[in-house]
Amino acid sequence: MIQFLLSLMVGIFVGGVAGYLGTLMLSKRMALVAGPLGHLTLPGIALALIYGFDISLGAFPFVILGIIFIWLFEIRTKLPMEALTAVVFASGVAIAFLFLPIGQAEAALVGDISKVIFGEAIISVVLTVFLFLIITKIYPKMVLINISEDLAKCQGINVKKYNLVYLILIAVIVALGVKIVGGLLTAALAAIPACSARNLSRNVSQYAFGAIIIGIVSSFLGIFISENTGFPAGPLIILVNAVIFLISIIFKR
Repeated sequence: MIQFLLSLMVGIFVGGVAGYLGTLMLSKRMALVAGPLGHLTLPGIALALIYGFDISLGAFPFVILGIIFIWLFEIRTKLPMEALTAVVFASGVAIAFLFLPIGQAEAALVGDISKVIFGEAIISVVLTVFLFLIITKIYPKMVLINISEDLAKCQGINVKKYNLVYLILIAVIVALGVKIVGGLLTAALAAIPACSARNLSRNVSQYAFGAIIIGIVSSFLGIFISENTGFPAGPLIILVNAVIFLISIIFKR
C-alpha cells in the first residue's frame, strides 16, 4: 500500500508539471522534442541499471549535456531546434545500445514507477514543485518569445537565456519522466495533456490549468489501473491520456 501511494504521489506531481510545461512546448512547436530527449537518457539509464542506482539520476547528466549541445549548436548554426535535437539524440541512442543490458531493457524503454522508494519520491516531488514555480515565473516571457523573438528582444528579454532555462526545464522533466514512462514515451507525457487542454480551453489560463489537471488525472488513473491489473503503469498513463484527448475532440471549443 505504501509503495502504491509513493508511486501515485510521484506520478501525479510529474504528470501535472509535465502537462504544464507541455503547453509551452506545444506553442513553440516543440512537443515532440521530449521524445528524442527521452531517448538521449538511455545511456544514463543503462548505467543506472548496470550499477543499481536511480534511473532518473543516471538520465539527468546525459540529457543536460544533450540540452547544452543543442543550445550551443542552435546559436552557432541557426538550424531549427528540433533538427539539432534529432542529431544529438541519435548519437545518444547509438551509445546506449552498445551497453544497455537487454534483459533490463523494458525498464529503460517503458519505465517502472512501481519500484520507486521513499527518498526518490521526496526528491521527485521537491523537484517538480521547484519546476512548477520556475515555469510560472518565466511563462509570460516564454509565450512572448514563442510569438516573436524580435518583439521579445524589443521588450528587453534575453532570448538566449530564457531559451536555455526552458531547455533545462525540459531536460529535468524528461529525467523525472523516464522513471514513470521510460525513455520511449516521455514526449507523450508532456504533449498529450497540452493537446487535450488546447481543445478544451478558451484562453491561456484555462489552457495551462487544464493541462495540469489532465496530466494529474491521467497519471492517477494509469497507476491505479496498473495496480489492479498488473500491466505496466507507463503505457497505461499514455493510453489514458490518449482517451482523454479523443474525448476532448468531441467537446472541442
